[in-house]
Amino acid sequence: MTDFAAKIKKKLQDEIDVLSHELHTDLPKEISVARAHGDLSENAEYKYAKERQRFVEARLSQLHKRMGDLSMLNLQNLPKDRAAYGSRLTVLDVAKSAKIEYKLVTVEEADAAQGLISTSSPIGRALLGKKVGDEVQVTTPSGVKDYEVVKLSTIYEEE
Repeated sequence: MTDFAAKIKKKLQDEIDVLSHELHTDLPKEISVARAHGDLSENAEYKYAKERQRFVEARLSQLHKRMGDLSMLNLQNLPKDRAAYGSRLTVLDVAKSAKIEYKLVTVEEADAAQGLISTSSPIGRALLGKKVGDEVQVTTPSGVKDYEVVKLSTIYEEE
């Protein structure tokens, strides 16, 4: 179960490394070149470089916070009988009488097309803590959806 954390941390660290290089090497050069062009009030290159610098700083802050959050994550505390991170759920879309399979994952792993939904997404939040037989009502951008949990396997069963 700790393998997932290592993969996510590596992915985050790779992004941190790229952005740090950009912030400390590439952007200062761009800003310096743009300053050399003269009047900063009408200098599009300078404005873009400064905006990019603010964006990169904010993104790095988010990534460092996320790394800290992942360090404190304890997978041993996940419930064995209810939906939580790593659980696979098969739900019945009541309106369409269609079954859909989801796996609850972190934001970094999410890929809706593959059925990997974040525990912080509307559907993911609604499914957290649910058991087989529970009914769930979720407000999505396309309207309110009614689901029934028909199958559940937790992270412990997938090892």
